[in-house]
Amino acid sequence: MYHVSVLAYDGVFASALTGVMDLLNLTGVTWNRIHGQPLNRQFKVQMVSRGGEPVRCTAGMRIAVDTALERVDQCDLVVVPTIGNEITQVLHAERDTLEWLRFLHAGGADLASNCTGSFLLAEAGLLDGRRATTHWGYSQLFRERYPRVNLDERELITRDGNIFCAGGGTAWRDLTILLVERFCGADMARELAKAFVIDVRNDPQSVYAGLPAKTYHRDEQVQKVQAWLHEHYAQPATLAELAERVHLSPRQLQRRFTSALAEPPLQYLQRVRIEASRKMLERGATNLSHLAEQVGYQDVSSFSRLFKRHTGLSPSHYRQRFARVGALRD
Repeated sequence: MYHVSVLAYDGVFASALTGVMDLLNLTGVTWNRIHGQPLNRQFKVQMVSRGGEPVRCTAGMRIAVDTALERVDQCDLVVVPTIGNEITQVLHAERDTLEWLRFLHAGGADLASNCTGSFLLAEAGLLDGRRATTHWGYSQLFRERYPRVNLDERELITRDGNIFCAGGGTAWRDLTILLVERFCGADMARELAKAFVIDVRNDPQSVYAGLPAKTYHRDEQVQKVQAWLHEHYAQPATLAELAERVHLSPRQLQRRFTSALAEPPLQYLQRVRIEASRKMLERGATNLSHLAEQVGYQDVSSFSRLFKRHTGLSPSHYRQRFARVGALRD
């Protein structure tokens, strides 16, 4: 039987904490019960916290844990759920937890984070030089804090050695199925997914990613260019014209914009346009030629290729998937 410690802390996302525990605890159990087979439990899962103290989740629930993390000196897997509260506050509060994560990983434990839980692994230095992902909405903050990490926020799940990271807040389901496959094999992972009606996704996280409204840099001239691009994205724009608006040379703007946002201005403009087109498709837009013109593209074929490169889906498939979210099918 595999031993798993799930890290609990004040500000943890409740479903990511308890959901992982439910799925791991019921691996080899629920499917077998349904089919009248002997139970074949695979994991012994415990919830741990600093000092063994109860934790308060983002939903306000107070949850008792099984034991203090200080008493756990060996396990097969450590799961770090989503940070649901303000990230930097949680990182500061859990600074004494970082050494425990480093110690268990050095002892051979697999590590798995969900969503913003990857910030704790990165804060511990465990992701330096490794490929990782986090929630797309916090990718800019992550890059600023951890430049040594090879972040790929487009991916839903990454694996580098024995460290796994999942992206969005509910990606703990996909992550857990992957972890069950790693420890117990593909058949048992498939049975678990079927038992809990989990549609394991192969989509990149970019399908869901929007353009974050919050900027973490303080370059006022770059912010002015951003604001203009968001308001006038349908208009033609050149680097020289943008630079002139903020009294910089094109080279200066290119350098400062890339330093602040990790991409040059015209590439950022593409993302603004794609985000605008997403919203139009979500509202049911069907005329792709008209839509392309509305966001600044004259050639619908070029627009469609660009849209798919950014989102992983063609415009028509994106509309089919997201235009009527939550609507019942006839």
